Amino acid sequence: MEHNRKDGMRQKDGNMGRMTAGCICFAAGLLLLYMAKKVTGMADWYSRHIYSRLEGVLGRISGLFPFSLAEIGLYVLALTLALWAARTVLKILRRQDGRAAAAKLLTGYFLAAGILFLVYALNCGVNYERTSFSDSAGLQTREYTVAELKEVCIWLTDEVNAASGLARRNEDGVMALDKNETKGAVEAMEALGRTYPELSGYYPVPKGLLNSWILSVQSLTGIYSPFTIEANYNSAMTDYNIPFTACHELSHLKGFMQEQEANFIAWLACTSSERRDFQYSGKLMGWIYCMNLLHKEDYEAYQEVRARLSAEVEPDLQANHDYWEKYDGRIAEVANQVNDTYLKANGQEEGVESYDRMVDLIVAYYFARTD
Repeated sequence: MEHNRKDGMRQKDGNMGRMTAGCICFAAGLLLLYMAKKVTGMADWYSRHIYSRLEGVLGRISGLFPFSLAEIGLYVLALTLALWAARTVLKILRRQDGRAAAAKLLTGYFLAAGILFLVYALNCGVNYERTSFSDSAGLQTREYTVAELKEVCIWLTDEVNAASGLARRNEDGVMALDKNETKGAVEAMEALGRTYPELSGYYPVPKGLLNSWILSVQSLTGIYSPFTIEANYNSAMTDYNIPFTACHELSHLKGFMQEQEANFIAWLACTSSERRDFQYSGKLMGWIYCMNLLHKEDYEAYQEVRARLSAEVEPDLQANHDYWEKYDGRIAEVANQVNDTYLKANGQEEGVESYDRMVDLIVAYYFARTD
C-alpha cells in the first residue's frame, strides 16, 4: 500500500513538473513575441545578435544531413505520439490505472507543444517584426497605375522570352534543371548577399522532401522549418518552380519572414544567378505574379501582353497546371485556410494574398532602375 502511494505521488509530481515546464515555455515564447511587437528595435537587435547565431549553429548541424531533419522528425513525432496514445487507451481499456495514464499523456503533449512553441518564437516568430528587406535595401514601394503595371509586365515578358530560348528542355518541351538545384540555390543567395549585406553569411543547402506528397496535397511548393533551421521544397513539382522556391525558403533562414519579401528576394537571387535555369525560374515566376495582378486589374491589357509570350513557355505553364490540378481538393483548401490564418496572426493582414504583394516590390525595383 505504501509502495502504491509513493508511485502515485511520483506520478503527480511528474505531471506537475511537465505542466510547469510547459507553462514556462509558453510564457517565454509569448513574452518574446510581445516584446518583439511592442519594444522598438528589439526584433532587429534579436535578429542580428541572437537569431543569427542560432541560425549559424543549428543551420550547420542540420546541413550535415542530406535529408530533411524536419520531415523525419515529423514522422518520428507523429509515430511516438500515436503509440503513446494507443498505449494509454489500452491501459484504460484494461483498467490499469487509466486515469493516471491519461494525465501523463496529456501533460506530455502539453510540454511537447510548449517546447515547440518556444522554439518557433526563437527561430521564426520574432523575425516577423524586424525591419523589412525593402526598407533595409532602400527600396520604397508606392501606388502605381495599371499602365505602369502593364509596362512592367511587357518588360518581364520580353525577359522570359529571351530566357526561354536558353533553357534546357525535355522531350515534351518542358524546362528541365541543368544540374543540382541545391548547390545552385546556395550560390545564388551567397552572390546576392555580396550586394545586400543583410543576406550575407552561411547558407545550408535547401532540401527536397523524401515524400513530396505531404506538400503537394497542401498545394505548398516549400516550407521553412524553424525547429531545425531548414529550407525544404517540393522536389516533385514542375522544374521551373524549384530554383525560385529553394531561394524563397533560404531567405527565411536570414530572418525575412514576410512572404512578399521572400518572394522578391528569391526573384532577385534567381534573375541575378549565373545559371540559365535559375534565371528562367525567377523571370517566369515574377511574370506569373505580375500577370495575375494585371489579369485582375485590366483583362484587355492582360490579353494584349499575354499574346506576346513565346510559345516555348506554354509547355511549362501547362505542366504546372496539370501537376497541381491532381492535388486540388478539400485538403488543399483547409491547408490554404490554415496558412491564411497563420500569416494574418503574424501581422500579414492580407494572409495568403501577401505572396502576391511581391508585385509591388518588382514594380518599385523596375522604376527605380529606369528613372
